[in-house]
Amino acid sequence: MYDLIVLGGGPAGYLAGERAGEAGLKTAVIEKRFIGGVCLNEGCIPSKALLYSAKLYDGALHGDKYGISVKDIKLDHKFVIARKQRVIDTLVSGIKSKLKKLKVDVIEGEGFIQNKTAEGFKVTVNGTEYQAKRLLIATGSSPAVPPIEGVKEGMENGFVLTNREVLALPEVPKEFVIIGGGVIGLEMASYYNTAGSKVTVIEMLDHIAGPTDVEISKILQKNYEAKGITFLLNAKVTKVGKDSVSYEINGKTESVKADKVLLSIGRRANTKNIGLENIGVYTERGAIKTDEQMRTNVAGVWASGDVNGFSMLAHTAYRETEVAVNDMLGIKDRMSYEAIPGVIYTNPEVGTVGYTEEGAKAKGYDVKCVKLSMMYSGRYVAENEGGNGIIKLIIDKKTQRLLGCHMISNYASEIIVSAVQMIETQMRIKDIKKIVFPHPTVGEAIREGIFEFHD
Repeated sequence: MYDLIVLGGGPAGYLAGERAGEAGLKTAVIEKRFIGGVCLNEGCIPSKALLYSAKLYDGALHGDKYGISVKDIKLDHKFVIARKQRVIDTLVSGIKSKLKKLKVDVIEGEGFIQNKTAEGFKVTVNGTEYQAKRLLIATGSSPAVPPIEGVKEGMENGFVLTNREVLALPEVPKEFVIIGGGVIGLEMASYYNTAGSKVTVIEMLDHIAGPTDVEISKILQKNYEAKGITFLLNAKVTKVGKDSVSYEINGKTESVKADKVLLSIGRRANTKNIGLENIGVYTERGAIKTDEQMRTNVAGVWASGDVNGFSMLAHTAYRETEVAVNDMLGIKDRMSYEAIPGVIYTNPEVGTVGYTEEGAKAKGYDVKCVKLSMMYSGRYVAENEGGNGIIKLIIDKKTQRLLGCHMISNYASEIIVSAVQMIETQMRIKDIKKIVFPHPTVGEAIREGIFEFHD
């Protein structure tokens, strides 16, 4: 009998194993593919390994801007893919080692919830039964597959890729079409464009990067287009052929040639075929409904990560899991989604947290938007010849609190953490002004923006 069984070994699942193990709970983590889940094996980490290689290559190509001349430089895609796998193997090994040290059992196979018993819950894996007092559902998500003609056939023959296959391509496609201009699509557009593909991104909306501040998404698009990426906005894909993709735009049907196609239009929570109905767990639009403590409607069952459909980000999953385990242990805690950062790890990077100006106004806030060029940062100027980055701060006039921060710049993924802390702790502008930022740093742009606010 386990104190806790975790279904899923991704960021939410393996961290649950660690936190529960540290607290002395007898715990088992069930994973059907790889410990680390999609994020570590087929998403967050491998994509960053590829993007870093592309960033170094791109920097060398344009080294003349900084007095550096390099001849006969090339990007070795096969080496990049092999290095990516070494990174994954190192991190997976570390997680397995930690779980073993904490005496957490890792069970390989697909877990299925059979029923609720007087003692707790019964779960089967490959015909073997396990019982636990508590369950944490952390089964993650899968790529959404739209009912577009030719997509399923393309996935079967390898012409259409998901996040899994695109990170392991043995060759760089000459003509690469990406369906969807969200984070995954943009990051892969960035890498394969740098690696030598002719990249076309087809997006249904009139802008890229989804909910990102529109002005910042336009700057990002401008940077991409300067590198040769083509964007087809307000375009609806109608068919995927053997070597092309057809789409409707401005009332006309057009097509673009492709050697490979990446399907990147979003993800869906993995809630089917795991036995939720056997214990009556409530789902809403395909995702598990949870409260602020990550509890489901069934006593003794929690859910964290992509499976609850709220914020499909690994760092959100980590925090949700900590809240869930704390609740199991009787430690008062709650999940807050007001300061969840989002990052697009391209070159330049996009970092965002909190409300956009439009979003804040829609919620009834009387706000002031402070917008600054990143050229206010001496380090940015020193490191970005011809850079066009900006930072936008959304400030509530009434409470004088920072509600949102949005930027496009190098290091944005690291800088945004400062704004996350300011928003989460509800700091007032007068208090933020007292914070000493190291100089020179790109992050000083936040300080410069704060001092531009006048009520």
